[in-house]
Amino acid sequence: MRTQGGPTGLSERALGPDLARGFMLLFIALANSHYFLSGAAYFGGFPTPGGPLDRILGTAIATFVDGRAFPMFGVLFGYGVAQIARRQRESGTDWWGIRELLWRRSLVLVVLGFAHAMLLYIGDILAAYGVLLFFGVWALRWKDRWLFAVAAFVLILTALPSNDALPTDGPDPSMLPASFLDQLAERITVQPFVAGLGWIGFVVPFLIGLWAGRRRILERPAQHLTLLRTTALLGLTIAVAGALPMSLVVGGVLARPSDHALTVLGPLHDATGVFGGLGYAALIVLIAHRVGDGPITRAIAAVGQRSLTCYLAQSVVWAVVFTPYLLDLSGTLTTSTTALLAVATWSATVLLAGWMRRARYRGPFELLIRRITYRTA
Repeated sequence: MRTQGGPTGLSERALGPDLARGFMLLFIALANSHYFLSGAAYFGGFPTPGGPLDRILGTAIATFVDGRAFPMFGVLFGYGVAQIARRQRESGTDWWGIRELLWRRSLVLVVLGFAHAMLLYIGDILAAYGVLLFFGVWALRWKDRWLFAVAAFVLILTALPSNDALPTDGPDPSMLPASFLDQLAERITVQPFVAGLGWIGFVVPFLIGLWAGRRRILERPAQHLTLLRTTALLGLTIAVAGALPMSLVVGGVLARPSDHALTVLGPLHDATGVFGGLGYAALIVLIAHRVGDGPITRAIAAVGQRSLTCYLAQSVVWAVVFTPYLLDLSGTLTTSTTALLAVATWSATVLLAGWMRRARYRGPFELLIRRITYRTA
């Protein structure tokens, strides 16, 4: 049992959101790992050209995963914030007390994210989520129409043509530093921009997640089946259609577009990914509602309950495998073998989380963030 106003006990958690978080980490592993690869040519985060299997998997990842996994993370993050706020209100905490609690959580994410970026993975999103939460607490009291209006406005802005969408020539130097000292020197200048600006890309799913959390849609799917089915169908259809112009280039089906065309197609890929994040969250909750509590769903949900620990565990693998002063396999692995590594890494976290569940252990980083957020011993 949890104390009044404290974090939700593991036995009290709903299956759907945790299952979605667990699956989400598989998508994040697939999305993050291929950006370390280097090659003679490079497009959309993939070395090109590759073998037939590389092109097939590259197309699949660019269509169904890239730019679609992190919006789902954003939806679930906003949903979780709404859950925390609701529990605090039910326990009698006023709005200022709720803001202070969430600001403590924000600070932990920023500090932990900074350490994560400097030591393991410069593409960290924890600090960006901490910044988002710092500002996002004010949205807790917005009316529904304001949540949707601001989300729509930001979505339109992100869909506008942009030169930032042009593919790079390969991994950023800060991802593959020659030495540990180079790593610190390069990342200290990059990380503030990642944290300070990266949160903007998560505003839309965060606000939609707040709205869904108010209505407990992912916790009570039986009451919202039509909405969830419609969201899953339309969201994933829009996401796939918006991804194909870029993903078919990754697969070698289409020729590389001009830079002018990429300024349109790149933002289109990212903006439609927001719909994919919503669609995936709805689809996985529907699956949880249909199949119920079984050994496989419990194992994956255990990852979702310990998503912070499992996310950081992935970064340990990327650092060991790809860093030049460690195993230095960025030029050896291919798109297909890196996808295999991502699946294997995620599977290992499923086993790890399953062991923690049986031991009734929440997870080291989950305990850390809860102790600081709720000021518990």
